[in-house]
Amino acid sequence: MAIIKPFKGIRPPKNLVEQVASRPYDVLNSEEARKEAEGNEKSLYHIIKPEIDFPVGTDEHDACVYDKAAENFAMFQEKGWLVQDEKEKYYVYAQTMNGRTQYGLVVCAYVDDYMTGKIKKHELTRRDKEEDRMKHVRINNANVEPVFFAYPHKDEIDAIVAEVVKGEAEYDFVAPDGFGHHFWLIEDEKTINRITEIFAGIPYLYIADGHHRSAAAALVGDEKRRENPNHKGDEEYNYFLAVCFPDNQLNIIDYNRVVKDLNNLSDEEFLAALQKNFIVEEKGTEIYKPSQLHNFSLYLGGKWYSLTAKEGTYNDNDPIGVLDVTISSNLILDEILGIKDLRSDKRIDFVGGIRGLGELKKRVDSGEMKVALALYPVSMKQLIDIADSGNIMPPKTTWFEPKLRSGLVIHKLV
Repeated sequence: MAIIKPFKGIRPPKNLVEQVASRPYDVLNSEEARKEAEGNEKSLYHIIKPEIDFPVGTDEHDACVYDKAAENFAMFQEKGWLVQDEKEKYYVYAQTMNGRTQYGLVVCAYVDDYMTGKIKKHELTRRDKEEDRMKHVRINNANVEPVFFAYPHKDEIDAIVAEVVKGEAEYDFVAPDGFGHHFWLIEDEKTINRITEIFAGIPYLYIADGHHRSAAAALVGDEKRRENPNHKGDEEYNYFLAVCFPDNQLNIIDYNRVVKDLNNLSDEEFLAALQKNFIVEEKGTEIYKPSQLHNFSLYLGGKWYSLTAKEGTYNDNDPIGVLDVTISSNLILDEILGIKDLRSDKRIDFVGGIRGLGELKKRVDSGEMKVALALYPVSMKQLIDIADSGNIMPPKTTWFEPKLRSGLVIHKLV
């Protein structure tokens, strides 16, 4: 059973939400954050990317930068740019991309559920990244940014949400990237209790996006529990901020690869080596998109190729072995190009499908990269099967879009 609870959110007044809300901390670098926050003292980047308040080149992991985050968070509250709700509630957060809207519930998830595996993950986390976010949670004593969960959809939740969104939205705006963000409050006590009850009948929640934020939030909660001699179990630090979307509304998009060289092979030798495990077809100069599972798109020397994995090169009964990211990592990146560790090898980079396949062509045509490989996107079913089997996906497998906007609501740990 998944334990969730309502909370007293800290959020911007209606008229300031567009100035405060920002993209998540991990989708842009310091320079981009500095640019986006230029001339806007109310931007959440001053809290989640506080290095922008220091001279260019300041290490974002310096203690003074974390201190600045806490100072700015306090200042935002003092100035009324962030205000805490008086009563505990749930919230509905909907996002619109390309005319399609997905509806999530903003809740507090239970630290214990993370520690005991009821909140399932599909990615490994890096300790240095966990520690960075843990410092941020500790010093602010808050989950400033939410994590993105999926849950097995429930008709009754859909019906409750459909009823809530008939009312006037608290926030309703289109961000500079063209995505719509819509936000409602759930204040009716009966409805709040019923949502909590329904979730209690859901066996597992799944982290879709935000593995490092989830780990950091849960680990800090666990730390606070161990440090508190009067711990009772109902303190706010036992919970962390999450937006839960029904699995049938989520869309995973492709996550593609670009590589700097062919491991001392000529173009012809590389294409010949591919023929051992793939049916290779030249597609010409027009962009070619993978058409189905086990079909890949390759861009090399100004031409696109279709690669189809041959029978016997993958195992449909193995939740990891069936993934195109596994097939391409083993049979192309490792076997032919000599790339053993996707996390650390500097010869490879990853491009989210939101940028389109034209971005792959651009990076190869510029001479920065030698070859690009586009993959068919992973399905939600594959993600859930892998999480349920206790397996971990290879790095850089899933790209969710749209990303959650940060700053719509914050959860304090006290």
